[in-house]
Amino acid sequence: MYLNAGRTLVFVAVLFVAPSLSAGELDPLMGYSGDQLFQRFCASCHGRAGYGDGPVAPSFKVMIPDLTRLAQRSGGRFPARRVVEIIDGRAVLPAHGTRPMPVWGYEFEAQAPSDQSGRAAAQTLINRLADHIRSMQQ
Repeated sequence: MYLNAGRTLVFVAVLFVAPSLSAGELDPLMGYSGDQLFQRFCASCHGRAGYGDGPVAPSFKVMIPDLTRLAQRSGGRFPARRVVEIIDGRAVLPAHGTRPMPVWGYEFEAQAPSDQSGRAAAQTLINRLADHIRSMQQ
């Protein structure tokens, strides 16, 4: 019971903290750099520099990962594919537990302008975020 309440609390916290997109908002985002996307969608939890020390990080019962050490924790290679999968969020298996992080793939795709492929636009933004996280590695 306590564990479920904790997961619900994390989920609710993410709903209130994660910036959501309004209709047609993806079009201006297409001009954002990876850093601008990171600051808008990731920094509240992961911190401006990616250390896992964002302003809402203390409200989570799970530790927010330090994104600057992903390559170090992966034997010196940046796990690009895994980072893209995590940002996208659609490939995460429910059997692995709840997901406190928003599913940005759905968020970005759902808000694509009608004249663009939502999936392609979402993938472009996800790739920019992953490239930016790669640039943050120490």
